Amino acid sequence: MSDCLAFFRRTRTCVIVPTYNNAGTVLDVIGRLRPFVADVIVVNDGSTDDTARLLATLADDASVTVVSYAKNRGKGHALKVGFRTAIERGFDYAITIDSDGQHFPEDLPLFADAMAKNPGALLVGRRTLAATNMPGKNTFANYFSNFWFMVQTWQYLPDTQTGYRVYPLHRLCGLRWLTSRYEAELELLVLAAWRGVALANVPIRVYYAPRGERVSHFRPVWDFARISLLNCVLCVLCICFGWWSIVWHRVWDSRIGRKILTFSFLAYALISALLWPLLILNAMRLMRLESEGAKMWYRRRLSRYFGHLLHAIPRVDVTVENPHGETFERPCIIVANHQSHIDLLSILSLSPRIVALTNLWVWNFPIYKPVLRYLEYYPATEGLESSVEHLATLTARNYSIVIFPEGTRSADCTILKFHRGAFYLAEKLGCDIVPVYLDGPGRVLPKTDLTLRPGRVTIRIGQRISADDTSMGTNYREKTRAWHRHYVEKFDVMS
Repeated sequence: MSDCLAFFRRTRTCVIVPTYNNAGTVLDVIGRLRPFVADVIVVNDGSTDDTARLLATLADDASVTVVSYAKNRGKGHALKVGFRTAIERGFDYAITIDSDGQHFPEDLPLFADAMAKNPGALLVGRRTLAATNMPGKNTFANYFSNFWFMVQTWQYLPDTQTGYRVYPLHRLCGLRWLTSRYEAELELLVLAAWRGVALANVPIRVYYAPRGERVSHFRPVWDFARISLLNCVLCVLCICFGWWSIVWHRVWDSRIGRKILTFSFLAYALISALLWPLLILNAMRLMRLESEGAKMWYRRRLSRYFGHLLHAIPRVDVTVENPHGETFERPCIIVANHQSHIDLLSILSLSPRIVALTNLWVWNFPIYKPVLRYLEYYPATEGLESSVEHLATLTARNYSIVIFPEGTRSADCTILKFHRGAFYLAEKLGCDIVPVYLDGPGRVLPKTDLTLRPGRVTIRIGQRISADDTSMGTNYREKTRAWHRHYVEKFDVMS
């Protein structure tokens, strides 16, 4: 046990326990974890039983972090919350275990051994499907998912439905998946395989309580329907993009391979961009959904889609660092350096409350025109002075505006001269400034060679600077020069 505890500390590993109405077992599971791991994150997914009260008794336990929210959002959402919490606390690996008692915390040493042999791999617990009392619906769903997983990834896993896993947090395919409930674990496996994350099995024990004592949230009809729909979507994506990714990972690690993959990824991005954003927007307009709430619902889905695209780029690890806990709930001018075509994708994935300024030809492009105007993006070709009045209506509604003060992409990732438009707007609108530092997009998709390359993209959100703060100058001209010096010094340190 002590060896296991020391190993998990050394590898910065925590355990995530998502729970929903498992008051009878959750404390027992947490107690059995203590001898093996020093850090446990419990995500209370809107439980309506006695779970919240029981978890409150752990308030003085420094080894347990409890995250709760009122509405049940599904296991996939609970995992996202747990992963984000783990990353914010500096962990590199997260082990997920169910709170209903079916998994044995005593099997954690098996995962420690497997992690030592397979560093950086996503480890999946392998149950004995013939286990006593295993429900037949679970067995069928598992065989069904195993088959489609093999079709979509060219890999075989004997148990794709188990929730007992080890995730390498910085190799995850983002935290913006297509699904948020039971089927999210299958989606995570497929996306990880497409990105070249190694997958391995760990034999585990499993306990299913007798039928009268079992607490199960698996809904055979609806969950099976959701799994089937997810598999249909993944198969389409696989044809457009996934298989090319697999071939490139294994065979075509060359310039021509990168060109083929770039074309495949852009085709997938274009096809998906043409399909659901326009279809949903047309449906909303037919139903005359033009309220602020309807627009925000649409923005949230689109922001998640941008994040999905960003994290789906093959062999590119994307990390979002937010040390100051910026939420973009209050309006601001977002200032970012400009390296690549994927810069805007990176920024818009951070929050649905971010509005972009566009070129006039993009704003008038027939395909995207309805979406851009519904989102209230605005062309900046007429000069920012004439845009102040319109942009003021957006900031008054708590939207933030992203501007790249360099005005154009840097060919070698250096910081170019800043234009003063962003700081002029901040002064006229009385907005705070939030700096965002983009490191890596210019190496993944350079200005001089539009071919995707393997690498790492880091999106670091800086500290918000109040509109009344004079540390960067007293007017927009002084701030332009000061912020340029700041970015140059920042990237000198980062490089």
